[in-house]
Amino acid sequence: MELYKNYVGFGIAGNFALHLEQAGEIEDFKQIVTDDPNGPKGIFPFYVPGRDGYLGTYPLSSDTIILPKEECNVQIEPEVALICDITYDSNGKITQIIPQQFGAYNDCSLRKEGIPKISLKKNWGPSSKGISSTLFPIDRFVEGGVMDTYRIASFLKRDGNTMRYGEDVQLLGYSYFYQKLTDWMVNQINTQGDTGPLEPIGTYIKDAGLPAQAIISIGATRYTHFGETTFLREGDEIVVVVYDSNLYCMNPLLMMVNKGELNAPGISALTQRVVRA
Repeated sequence: MELYKNYVGFGIAGNFALHLEQAGEIEDFKQIVTDDPNGPKGIFPFYVPGRDGYLGTYPLSSDTIILPKEECNVQIEPEVALICDITYDSNGKITQIIPQQFGAYNDCSLRKEGIPKISLKKNWGPSSKGISSTLFPIDRFVEGGVMDTYRIASFLKRDGNTMRYGEDVQLLGYSYFYQKLTDWMVNQINTQGDTGPLEPIGTYIKDAGLPAQAIISIGATRYTHFGETTFLREGDEIVVVVYDSNLYCMNPLLMMVNKGELNAPGISALTQRVVRA
């Protein structure tokens, strides 16, 4: 799973209503002023190829989450990832972000007080993130395109039981989606500074040599009560599923998750075993 070693990796904070509150992160953004109080709060890096330090460590895996060596709480963050092409102007500013594929993603995160930057919660080493090996092509990233009918759900398997971890929601439930999202991302990356939990993404991109492609996770969905109050431990199995609601509904999908039979049309599934470093 080193397919994306030359891609830059970003995530969007606060693109699904109430997730930041559930994750205990809303206070981190109290000093961030946005044009739209209901919109995303910012963009964080999770991987920058060639960069020194933790952001230069490749964190993606399609089958494993390695918990950090230190004892701390870790949660699944069920998301959709977009595989995107990026174009730049002569000054190194982004002119377009063009989503090409989408699929299931786990923006696994530390829950720890006093961490100054979001990215420090996101990449603690190899296999600290997850992306499905099954991705779907995007015909057009606008209303009426293939993504209209897709939903995302997530589960945790523990001690022989399968529990719903995140809510089962449609992708159209994201606060910003389609053209509104790509326009916002272009502007945010080009203008975001080193403020509070955020970092100067545009500078990082230039330092990395203006990568032509990116993995962008577009925001974690809301948790169920179980997900909000349950942290990962060794031996758990994580399942994040992006599925076509024209083909499946929750009860049959849950049976497929229980049986581990998710290699099916219209499903991008990410299954990860949790191990200790």
